Amino acid sequence: MSVAKKDYKRITTKSLIEMKANGEKISMLTAYDFTMAKIVDTAGVDVILVGDSASNVMAGHETTLPITLDQMIYHASGVVRGTTRALVVVDLPFGSYQSDSKEALRSSIRIMKESGGHAVKMEGGKEIKESIKKILNAGIPVMGHLGLTPQSIYKFGTYTVRAKEDAEAEKLIEDAQILERIGCFALVLEKIPAHLAERVAKTVSIPVIGIGAGSGVDGQVLVTHDMLGMNNEFSPRFLRRYMNLYDDMTAAISRYADDVKSGTFPNSKEQY
Repeated sequence: MSVAKKDYKRITTKSLIEMKANGEKISMLTAYDFTMAKIVDTAGVDVILVGDSASNVMAGHETTLPITLDQMIYHASGVVRGTTRALVVVDLPFGSYQSDSKEALRSSIRIMKESGGHAVKMEGGKEIKESIKKILNAGIPVMGHLGLTPQSIYKFGTYTVRAKEDAEAEKLIEDAQILERIGCFALVLEKIPAHLAERVAKTVSIPVIGIGAGSGVDGQVLVTHDMLGMNNEFSPRFLRRYMNLYDDMTAAISRYADDVKSGTFPNSKEQY
């Protein structure tokens, strides 16, 4: 049964909680610059994530670890300027919050003040709860992230599905409840079994956004460059490509280069 959507002029953390309560699914995509953010926002996506995936997508790194806090602030600043409706959530990058809670707070304050973002996102559960509490006490909204946490990739050693074993699944549920209890406004679950993600979504009252976590959650997130087919080398099971921009853009740029070489661009109508 379809659910009537409320017309939100500006999405807030409160809006997302209302959406979950009303059974309305939440859409979330990434953006790393002004132009893409403006397109994603105009299309009506509820949440824009300035992900540390910029390390992969924008800089070509193998992992998310190399991106710095300064670089995240740079990307987020452009996204905020391109957004009028969506809630903008900014990833705290690796190394900016793991050492201690004071460092986590300083990093979060810099993101909020220097980029204008609306919330931060952090990977981890019980082990970072003191940092989350300190950030929340400063009035900064926090989105959690459990399951596959890419900043811990060298600990895991693989990008395979997480929490398939009972012990890890129970810890994930416990961590989700901790994140809700201390005040996180939402939670991302990445690459875990669908039945577990659905169980978590039913267990907590805050919105649960999935990526590779099935349809039983409160919303979905993808990397925009992946779902538009700009990256033709990444094909996980959870990715649905809505366009094939890699081929389309390559063909268009090739035609441009050919037209320049042949002298057919610009023509008489394309000059002053």
